[in-house]
Amino acid sequence: MPELAPTAAAVQHSGIREIVNMVIGRPAGEVVRLEIGEPGFSTPQHIVDAGAAAAATARYAPSAGHMALREALVRRMARVTGVDVAPEQVVVTQGGVQACALTMTALLAPGDEVLVPDPAWPNYEMIVDMLGGRAVRYPLPAATGFVPDPDDVVARMTDRTRVLVLNSPGNPTGAVFPRDVVRALVDAAAARGIVVLSDEVYDELIFEGEAAAAITLDDEHVVAVHSFSKTYAMTGWRVGWAVAPTWLAPTMAKLQEPQLSCIPDLTSAGALAALEGPQDAIAVMREAYRARRDLCVELITAAGIDVAVPRGAFYLMVPLAAGVDSRLAAIDLVDHGVSVAPGTAFGDAAGDHVRISLASEEPDLREGIGRLTAWYAATEGGARR
Repeated sequence: MPELAPTAAAVQHSGIREIVNMVIGRPAGEVVRLEIGEPGFSTPQHIVDAGAAAAATARYAPSAGHMALREALVRRMARVTGVDVAPEQVVVTQGGVQACALTMTALLAPGDEVLVPDPAWPNYEMIVDMLGGRAVRYPLPAATGFVPDPDDVVARMTDRTRVLVLNSPGNPTGAVFPRDVVRALVDAAAARGIVVLSDEVYDELIFEGEAAAAITLDDEHVVAVHSFSKTYAMTGWRVGWAVAPTWLAPTMAKLQEPQLSCIPDLTSAGALAALEGPQDAIAVMREAYRARRDLCVELITAAGIDVAVPRGAFYLMVPLAAGVDSRLAAIDLVDHGVSVAPGTAFGDAAGDHVRISLASEEPDLREGIGRLTAWYAATEGGARR
């Protein structure tokens, strides 16, 4: 029997998807779904209309994306981050995840190291494993509000480190890194010739503080990754983009061809409409997520559970009793009528936490958190599960 490639075999299944697969198809209301980051809003109608209109004439696009879309993204970067980039630095991708994969494909050789946050979105490590690299985790302690210690991160850099992944606002924590922390990390990476992959897909979903866009601190060593998925409730459209240094962007555009040729004209048209059309939906969604954040923090703390208050994105990490296996807890919680993402899906540092998505509707959040806190009280935070 033929064997799998060692790099393919090394890629682990997503711990989030394990829970998703358990609850898909369950009768409505049986399980309140708080495990996945799916915006509880529909895609704005003008975006849908633009995509539908493009269907009749959809053709192949340039590998890096249509120039009109790339120029619109240049204007968006100037508006949101205050940075001026050239269209040639922009590569339109199949969601933010493919922008991450494209960046690492351009930079990693087998055995190279990538510094990834812990806890973090599991796809970073999956991509590194797929490319034959080695993921080195740096902790985001709950005690600091899930903000890293720059000195600790620097201590983990070696002569094999090629990429440092930053994610702020963060998934799964909702943490927004202070600008001085981001600057210290970018400066340390640049001094060692390390590329910073700055995942900023939640940069317009910040409740307090401001995004420290890493590319504004060093445009030669930073790749900024963005997405339409969360900002415009376009998860199923699968459109993201990367802004890369001039020495790197052409190679990323070249590698787009064997990876997927180009993104579809339909979704490209929707993305352009999102950028050029009304922007009021962003503020509406952000304020709704902020209100849901406040509600969830109130309900959980009223149950006697202390949580780190997220300052962005739409996630909240809930601590279980010390040492509890959050994967087993999450499986048990499904039987108690609520699905959450286990902290083990995101690394080691939050193995005794679960993540809830604040993107769900308020009635679902009230009911789901009620079921979660009832389980918490009955099991002493999972210790007597």
